[in-house]
Formats: sequence, C-alpha cells, structure tokens
Amino acid sequence: MIYGYDPRTGETVGEPLPETDSAGVDLVVSTAAAAGAAWRATPAAERALALEAVADALAARADDLWVTADRETALGEVRLRGEIARTAGQFRLFAQVIRDGGYLEAIIDHADPAATPPRPDVRRMKRPLPGVVAVFAASNFPFAFSVAGGDTASALAAGCPVVVKAHPGHPQTSAQVAGIVRGALPYPDLLGLVQGMQAGVDLVTHPSVVAAGFTGSVAGGKAIKKLIDERETPIPFYGELGSVNPVVVLPSAPKAEVAAGFAGSLTLGVGQFCTNPGLMFVPEDDELRKALAAAVEGTAGGPMLGERIRDGYLGGLDRLGELTLLAEGRPGEGAWAVTPKVFTTDLDTFAAGLPRIAEECFGPASLVVTYRDVADLAAVLGRLEGSLTATVHGTDPDEAGEIADVLAVKAGRLIWNGWPTGVAVCWAMHHGGPWPASTSAFTSVGATAIDRWVAPTAYQDWPAALLPDELKDDNPLSIPRRVDCRSHM
Repeated sequence: MIYGYDPRTGETVGEPLPETDSAGVDLVVSTAAAAGAAWRATPAAERALALEAVADALAARADDLWVTADRETALGEVRLRGEIARTAGQFRLFAQVIRDGGYLEAIIDHADPAATPPRPDVRRMKRPLPGVVAVFAASNFPFAFSVAGGDTASALAAGCPVVVKAHPGHPQTSAQVAGIVRGALPYPDLLGLVQGMQAGVDLVTHPSVVAAGFTGSVAGGKAIKKLIDERETPIPFYGELGSVNPVVVLPSAPKAEVAAGFAGSLTLGVGQFCTNPGLMFVPEDDELRKALAAAVEGTAGGPMLGERIRDGYLGGLDRLGELTLLAEGRPGEGAWAVTPKVFTTDLDTFAAGLPRIAEECFGPASLVVTYRDVADLAAVLGRLEGSLTATVHGTDPDEAGEIADVLAVKAGRLIWNGWPTGVAVCWAMHHGGPWPASTSAFTSVGATAIDRWVAPTAYQDWPAALLPDELKDDNPLSIPRRVDCRSHM
C-alpha cells in the first residue's frame, strides 16, 4: 500500500492507496494507447480547447487541491495556490502553442527538375510520437512538475497519451489531480496514473511506451535510464536531474542586495528547488561576508517534503561540514525539519576539491567560495559540471570578462542580477542544461518542451489528397511554414 505522510508530524494522511501491479500497469498503458489513436487524429483547435478545459478544471478546484497537497507537503496555502495557477497556465500556454502551429516546423520544397540533380517535391513536418509517454512525477512541485505538470501538458498538446508514475511523497494529491484532469479530457483514458516503485519499472519498460520524462535526482534518473537501455526497443529519455546553479558575484555588485537576495532564494520552499543557488563565488570582502552571514542568520528552516529527502540533506551537510561554517539560520519546526546552513572556502581549496566539493546538497545549503581576482575564476568555472542555471551579479558588464563565455556552455539559462529560483512559463524559457542538469538538449519548461514528444516525417512526391493539411499548398490551417527556402505566415 502507498501512504501519504504529513512532513510536520510524520503521521499518515488519508486512506492508503493500493500499489499498481504489473497487470494494472499493462491495463492503464493499453487503454491510454487506445485513447491516443483518437487523440492524435483530433484537430489541433479541438485539442487546444481540451487543454483549456483542463486548466479551468484545475483552477476551479484550487480550494480543495491546496488543502490535500499541504497535508502531504507542508508547503503552505500561498505557495500551493500559486503553483496550481502556474499549472493551469501551462495548459493554457500549450493551447496557444498548438493553435499557432509553428512547433510543427512545416517545410515545403517544391520539385525543381532543373536542379542538379533534379529535386523531387519534399514536404516535412513534425508529428506526435506513436505511443504513450511515461512521466515520472517530481516530489518538490506537487502540481507543476507532477501529474498535471509540464511534461503531461506538453505531451498531451503534442497529441500523445500520458501515463504518470505518481511520486510517493504526495499520492493523495496525485490521485485527486488525475481525477480532475481525466474528467476534463474528451477521452479520460488519455491520462493514466500508476502508484508504486515496481509500477515505475513496469511502466518504462512497457512496449507501448515511446518516450519518458523525469524530474528528480541523478541516482533516480540513472536507474530509469538503465531500465530503458535494457529494453528490446530503445526510447528517448528526457531527464532533469541535479544542479548546483553557480552564482558569480562581481566586485561591483551591491553587497546588501546580493546578501538579501541570496538568503531568500536559498531558503525558498526549504531549499527544495532544482534551481537552488547551491554554489556562490564572491570577492574577498569582509563587508560582503558579514552581510551574507547576517542575511542567512535571519532565515528559518522548515520541514522537508519527506524523510528520505531530509536524510539526504543531512548527508550533504556532513560532506560540507569538512569546510568552514559561514552562517546558519534558525532551526525549523516539524518531524522532518532542517536548518539552513552556508559554508565557505577559498578558491584554491575549492579547485583542489573538485568535483566532490561541488556536488549538489538538495535543500537550504550552499557553499560560498571567495576569490581574490576575477581573472582567476574562468579556469575554475570551466571545471564545473553542467547546471540548469548560472547567474552573474554586477553593475559593469565589462567586469564579467570571459566568465560569461564559460558559463554559457555550463548552463541552460543565464541570469544577470537576478536569482535562479522561479522559472517563468513562457515561449523563450529553457529549463535544462549539460549533464547532470539534464539528459538532453531539450527543455522541460516553456513552449518548446513540446519538441520532446514529436518527430519529423518527410513526404516525397506524395499525392496532394493524402498530404496532411499542414503541408497542403493552400495552407488551410494558416500555420507558419517555410516554402521554397522562404518563411511564410
């Protein structure tokens, strides 16, 4: 049985839910695959309406949803209501994406018999993957990266059915959300839900699953990738994994603002963000050091999402405990509560301790590395593993020097005078990065997240009557296209 737990007390929440056995997984995946055939044939305009109906249904149930989620996550009403709104917004964004049609990348090259060699008529567009997308829900966002998260929204928008492996940290919330989404879809079986560790194994190895999305730890991602590698038919795996999100503070940066922003970003959601600033490089400056220490000491901890996550954080603190403690916040309250802690070391010691010294400690912990000269940073930054984000604080862009070029190949999102926690859901967003931040060059947030669930097909000298509407000469859907090397709207 699957039990939800209250992070504040450690007590169970609600009635236990049964684990999905192998036969149950097969049934859920098979029914989703059957519903997917009709969904792929549904015009984009109708799919967009369905996505908006899901958004409306989630927003309408916010009063119930946040209460259930708070019992299992202790994240609080304000955070959870905001996340529900974000989740609904993701569905509305993807309704816009498929109405626009640009994601299909429709291209037409008319025949040119005068070319050398003669060129046939070739037309290309992206189509939904022909099967079920498996989604592994994350613990730290019970709505936005879970059952109705961005992976699910983008896959449904692409035209794919989805089966989600619920995260054990919020099983009741997962079941409630799945029921709401299923009730708003024209084919309820388009979204399936399975519970339990073995169910995740059965899901990702099911022959009808054609791709998998995952948000979680490096260890969890590697375990799923190993299962995929053992499949008879390989499938793409889109994982968002670990990230330390380095922050570089230049000498020109305003000290008080940096210190306050760092403390707030570090402890947001008890530090349980994949974009948490886990590593910061600052100039040797006593005033800045004192400001950072004071800001961190003004923070408070809280209960983490689960006992295993809490234990992982404490293990990370043991590793960082070999360094000097810069400051710590007030202890949190609750069964799985932790205390924010920030450690410090100098650049030479940090460089000598790579890569272990820079490993992620998931939670409200960070390492502050002091440097004497900005010119010394580039070589050390170049040795870091990939991250989702990299941030620079300063008032003089010229001061960044070659740092900007180094960070550009180390992270998927570059931030100037801001903080990495908080990922806007928009067309231009990229949420991914070099390994171990993610397993691919794709994003899991924003409009182009849909690219993971579509694949190109080219039609050569295909009869006009059999061409998809998206590739017909008269462009009946009025989507953006490239025709004979020129863009057309």
